Amino acid sequence: MNQRLTQAQLTQIVAEVERLSQRQQEELDQEQVKAILQELNLPPHLLDEAIVQIQRREVLAVRQRRLRWVLAGVGVAMVLIITSFLWISQQQQQMLTRLSVQHDRITLAADQGEGLTVVARQTNPELYYRVTLTEAPVGQTLSLSCQWLDPSGRIVHQNSYQTREIRTPIWNTFCRYTLGSSAPIGNWKVQMFSGDRLLSDTTFSVQ
Repeated sequence: MNQRLTQAQLTQIVAEVERLSQRQQEELDQEQVKAILQELNLPPHLLDEAIVQIQRREVLAVRQRRLRWVLAGVGVAMVLIITSFLWISQQQQQMLTRLSVQHDRITLAADQGEGLTVVARQTNPELYYRVTLTEAPVGQTLSLSCQWLDPSGRIVHQNSYQTREIRTPIWNTFCRYTLGSSAPIGNWKVQMFSGDRLLSDTTFSVQ
């Protein structure tokens, strides 16, 4: 072997040889270990088993460290996922909080552009409660519901539905109810909700 070395390589080789030499001096062979065990009145024949147990513990310690790193990584990932979910939920909640109603009215199926205040029950009309929302969450859908209340305040009909994907901040939606010929005469009310939040309500008279 005729390999030329730089001064930096020589320095590294000297340091490595010193480390190996020190390690060799610190290590004991099995005969030396057995002699030490005999001096301590310990059975030398258990040396091999003791070495195996030590190696097992070292392997176990390495596995436990790796497991801790894995669990820590999983924990960090879970925290990030939960934080992201809470942030998204908060953003959605804020968007829903801004949701309001610009205009609402009662119409028949054939919308003439004007709101009805008086409805004749004899015709069994299908009533539409048309609501124009503002600050609607663009790119999302809304879960809405309506309650139709007779003059005594009893809920006689409920609508629950999901809107299509909202494309503009001002969004028209509606719910409907067919008024029977036996419907009570008097002042009725219809309400629209987003979750538990009342968005709008209006009254109309049934004759």
